[in-house]
Amino acid sequence: MEFIDLHCDTLLRAFTGGQETIYDLPDCMLDVKRMKSANALAQFFAIFMLPLGHDTVFTSETFEDDFYIESLLKIFQNTMTQYGDIIAPAYDYKSYQANKAAGKMSGFLTFEDGRAINGDLDKLKKYYDFGIRLISLTWNYKNCFGYPNSENPVVMNQGLTDFGKEAIPNMNDLGIIIDVSHLSDGGFYDVAKLSKKPFIASHSNYRGLSPHPRNLTEDMIRVLANKGGVTGINFCPKFLSSDITSKESKVSDMILHIKKIIKFGGEECVAIGSDFDGVTGNLEISSVDKMPLLFESLAKTGISSATIDKIAYKNAERVIKDIL
Repeated sequence: MEFIDLHCDTLLRAFTGGQETIYDLPDCMLDVKRMKSANALAQFFAIFMLPLGHDTVFTSETFEDDFYIESLLKIFQNTMTQYGDIIAPAYDYKSYQANKAAGKMSGFLTFEDGRAINGDLDKLKKYYDFGIRLISLTWNYKNCFGYPNSENPVVMNQGLTDFGKEAIPNMNDLGIIIDVSHLSDGGFYDVAKLSKKPFIASHSNYRGLSPHPRNLTEDMIRVLANKGGVTGINFCPKFLSSDITSKESKVSDMILHIKKIIKFGGEECVAIGSDFDGVTGNLEISSVDKMPLLFESLAKTGISSATIDKIAYKNAERVIKDIL
């Protein structure tokens, strides 16, 4: 089964592990070598912005943003150059289709946390020229775009900043996918109001099944679907389970979320956003080569092959075409 994954943090893992490419990373959940064996069509590779002044599970070191971004870009570019026979960068639907026709996988570059834009539309264009084609507007802290998801209802209801509101139509015009995963509820509805194009939640599930603020409500799923967007099923245990402290990521829970999203948003509204190399726990699909298990399990529940194709790659393809 061919598939497109809308989010992973593998570039960060390669950087902290001192790797020059992402071709063969046995200690990671994903690499290009296993993507090929799993029949991947495309992977969205995030440049996750390490939060300033906050500890993370990813690294205890601090790096200047420019050095860090350039380092991850270099790892991506090294991979595309050295393994150009099997994977190539994609910048729009045309280049994605050209790679597909040539039997190559596609790599899309993204920002997780738009902090690097620093409230400057010229920087937005600069990073577009570098190849960035998706921006998760926030991570878990406020930035120039707006407020993050939060258990604090005051924060959760805050929307986009003035710059964030100005940036949305500019991202539409440039051809940058707007990603609301990690964004506050208020920010979500601001994006829905302001965006002329579809937008996505690259790696978020249904809040009715897992009450984590990172997930989407029923109404949000309906709004997202009406705008022509998708949400990518996240494999993180606490975004799947009814117990948000859970360490267990089960395919059966993924299927429950998928079915609910289809119920509220239709079968065109759900995609894959694994969050590989950004999640921990006991994962039933713990690496990219195990991805077929999800599609096989969906088929066993009676979901049609046509619908599984949409979930696996066709919905993501449509988003790429409509936005890029």
